[in-house]
Amino acid sequence: MELKFSKVERKGPITIVTLSRPEVYNALHTDAHFELQKVFDDFSGDPEQWIAVVTGAGDKAFCAGNDLKWQAAGGKRGWDKGGFAGLTSRFDCDKPIIAAVNGVAMGGGFEIALACDLIIAAENATFALPEPRVGLAALAGGLHRLPRQIGLKRAMGMILTARHVSAKEGLELGFVNEVVPQGEALAGALRWAETIAKNSPMSIRASKQAIQKGLGVSLEQAIAEQRDYPAVQAMVASQDYIEGPKAFSEKRPPKWVGK
Repeated sequence: MELKFSKVERKGPITIVTLSRPEVYNALHTDAHFELQKVFDDFSGDPEQWIAVVTGAGDKAFCAGNDLKWQAAGGKRGWDKGGFAGLTSRFDCDKPIIAAVNGVAMGGGFEIALACDLIIAAENATFALPEPRVGLAALAGGLHRLPRQIGLKRAMGMILTARHVSAKEGLELGFVNEVVPQGEALAGALRWAETIAKNSPMSIRASKQAIQKGLGVSLEQAIAEQRDYPAVQAMVASQDYIEGPKAFSEKRPPKWVGK
């Protein structure tokens, strides 16, 4: 597929997806959403790709959210089953996805970042759910993910005021994992991805799936059911499950195959 609104690069088992509409601060419209749906479908289905990093083109924006000018001009609004950017309603991907936030992450842009497993933010990054200022609401997951990630009162304080939050405050609130110097968001995210890639991808997928499924039920139920989760069963049946203890006993680095 020819990519018009994004770029994809692969570094070993790491897929780098760049939102590429810098002329509008990487704001997204319908065609971009459908393109990104296919991009993340391909990543999810590729056994050789273990981790994804999402960032924005240029040095000003990660993603400014919904392309309001496109919408105001009569452009049709909508996306595929994966949601905004093919990510915000993608609940079946057990591979880690890291947001490298290199500038503004507004509205849907912030919702993309919240849908990722980690957020690495440049010191010039800014986050907000400003939809109420333009008569909208953050219905691509922001209204539900932010309270779950930072607590109800803190989230309400951001959502009801539509205020902007710096990368530093995002770290203090708990939705940012690390703040790095301006221009180094991607490098920082790749450092996290490379560290994750040293672990068994089967174990990582099992861990992510167990966390996601477990958050939706009681602690007792989560512990009782976790061994029945598909990714956990796949881990136990994998070559990596044998390789890990073997490499440890032989005092050598493990050779993960991801199956």
